[in-house]
Amino acid sequence: MKKVVDGIRNNAMVIALLLVIIFFSIQTQGKMLLPANFNNLIAQNAYLFFLGTGMLICMLTGGNIDLSVGSLVALVGSVGATIMVTMKLPIPLAILVMILIGIVVGLWQGFWIAYMNIPPWIVTLAGFLSFRGLSTAILKGLTVAPIPPSFVKVFNGSLPDIQVGNVKIICMLTGIIACIIFVASQINNRRVRIKKNYEVAPLGSMIAKCVIICAVVLTYTYKLATYVGLPYIVIWLAVILLVYNFVLSKTTLGRSYYAMGGNAEAARLSGIDTKKIYFLAYLNMAILATFTGMVVMARLTSATPTAGNNYEMDAISACMVGGVSAYGGSGTIAGMMVGASLVGVINLGMSIMCVDANWQKVVKGVVLLIAVVFDIVSKKESKKD
Repeated sequence: MKKVVDGIRNNAMVIALLLVIIFFSIQTQGKMLLPANFNNLIAQNAYLFFLGTGMLICMLTGGNIDLSVGSLVALVGSVGATIMVTMKLPIPLAILVMILIGIVVGLWQGFWIAYMNIPPWIVTLAGFLSFRGLSTAILKGLTVAPIPPSFVKVFNGSLPDIQVGNVKIICMLTGIIACIIFVASQINNRRVRIKKNYEVAPLGSMIAKCVIICAVVLTYTYKLATYVGLPYIVIWLAVILLVYNFVLSKTTLGRSYYAMGGNAEAARLSGIDTKKIYFLAYLNMAILATFTGMVVMARLTSATPTAGNNYEMDAISACMVGGVSAYGGSGTIAGMMVGASLVGVINLGMSIMCVDANWQKVVKGVVLLIAVVFDIVSKKESKKD
C-alpha cells in the first residue's frame, strides 16, 4: 500500500496533467483534441520549455530565478526585426547579432551575480526594466513586420513528409521510434539499478508509466501526422531537452548544480567552483532566452515591444509545477516538461474557452500556489516516512 501511495505522490503532476486535459476536452466539447490545437499546444507554448530549461538550472543553484528573460525575448526580437525588416540586411547577420546580444547579456548579468555577489533577483530585475525599455525604444513603440519567410520557416515550419492517405509517415514513425527509445531506456535504467542494488520502483509502476507516456506521444504524433506533419519547433525542443537532460543527469557539471542547491558552502569546500557555476547558469539562461526570442518572432511573424510579457513568470510556474524545489537542489528536465505541458494545456484550454485574460492569470496563480504547497507537504511526508 505504501508503494502505491508513493507512486501516486511521485506521479501526481502527470496525473494532474491527464485530468486537466480531460477537463478541457469536456468543457470545449472536444475542440481541445483537434489536430490544429495539438499543433498550437507546442507552437504557442514552446517558450515555456526553452525558458523553463534555463530557469530550472538557475533554481537548482539555490532557488534563484531570472526575472529578465521576458524582456530579453523582446529585446532580441526588436533588434533582429530591425536588422532584417527595417535595414533589410541578410538574415545570417541578424541571427549572429541576436546571439551576440544574448551572450553579452549573459556575461553581464553572470558577472554581477557570480563575482560581485549581488543577489540574482536585483540584477535580473534591472534587466527586466532596462531590456524592456530598450526594445520599446528600438521599435519606437511600434510593431515591425513581416519577418522574412525563410527565417519564419526555420522555427515555425514543418518537416517535408511522405503522405499515405491522410497520414504523414515520417511524423508517425518519429513518434514510434521515440517510444521505442524511451521504453528501452527505462528497461536499461531499471536493469542497471538492480545490478547496483539500488532501490527500484515496482515493475507495474514502470509498465504503467511507459504505457501512459507512449500513449501520449503516439496520440500527439498521430494528430500532427494528420495535420501539418512534424513541426521544426518539435525537433528543436527534442534536441535541446535531450542535451540538457544528459548534462544534468550524466555529467560532473550537472551534479555540481545539484550540489550547489543542496549546500553551497559544502559544495565550495568539496572543490566545486561555485562562482563559475553561478556564472554559467545565468549565461546559459540568456542564451536560451535569445533562442526563445527568435522562436517567438518567427511564430508572430513580427516584433512587438510587448513580446515576452510575463514569460519569466510562466517559466517559473512551469518549473515549480514540475517539482523543482523552491530552495534549490531538486528538479529534473522531465519534471519541468510535465509542468510546462500542464501550464501550456491550461493556457490553450482557457484560450479556446475564451476565458478573460485576467481570470487566466488568477487560475495560473492558484495552480502555482497549489504546486508549491504540494511540494512542501510531500517533502515533509517523505521525511516522516
